[in-house]
Amino acid sequence: MAGPAHVGSDAVTLAYLASGLGAVAGLVLGLTGAGGGILALPLLMFGLGLSIPQAAPIALLAVGLSALLGAVIGLRQRIVRYRAAALIGACGIATAPLGVWLSHRLPAVPLAACFVAVQTWVSVRLWRGADPSGRPLAQCPCRLDRSTGQLHWTTSCAQALAGTGALAGVLSGLLGVGGGFVIVPALRRYTDLEMNSVVATSLAVIALVALATGGATMASGVGNIQLALPFATGSAAGLLLGRRMAPRVSGAALQKVFAVTGFAAAVAVLARSHIFG
Repeated sequence: MAGPAHVGSDAVTLAYLASGLGAVAGLVLGLTGAGGGILALPLLMFGLGLSIPQAAPIALLAVGLSALLGAVIGLRQRIVRYRAAALIGACGIATAPLGVWLSHRLPAVPLAACFVAVQTWVSVRLWRGADPSGRPLAQCPCRLDRSTGQLHWTTSCAQALAGTGALAGVLSGLLGVGGGFVIVPALRRYTDLEMNSVVATSLAVIALVALATGGATMASGVGNIQLALPFATGSAAGLLLGRRMAPRVSGAALQKVFAVTGFAAAVAVLARSHIFG
């Protein structure tokens, strides 16, 4: 039987490992405004041996806290479109419980298959969109009023952003992801915002949805707080580094690297889950 000193040493080692893994997820989140959650899940699964239901609340809490830090920075820089973030976030919070409900009722293999499908879809979209063209500005339902610095709201704009939030919320609850991989492409497609504003607004939405969902799940007793805290601390540090590095990194190259990494993670989860027998 392991003595108290050995047990304590193992706990410290796990805490350091969780912190390092969190830093990787936070770095990606800070650089792109997306991808932190979708990468956090396989990091927790393979790095710490957790299942998807065990890893999801930890990933959500960590990504949510990191995104909140990034959103505060964006608010100080006046590049967060807070009304858009509030609408997307409110819709995400409303639908996230459906995702949580599904995550606790789906068997392990279908849940892993769902994650693999989402991860593969995200990777393909990132690779194909590495040289972003987006939607022609004339067709953007959400246009920025240059005189006020605010979005010009229309019915089609509100519908597009609300639908984005609803989808991001379900996926957040189901897979423990922040939803940035849905939010960032949607903001680039439906608005004419600059990329720095897209990233900052996405971080604000992720903070709202992930903290509400992850906090509620952790409060219900699901999730390991001893692993969640160092993972969240590392994630916050990684985000600060990512936000500092972002202006110096090629967006197209970064998207391709993340696309390849994401696809590799999907293949690894596929192999571990024995989805095809």
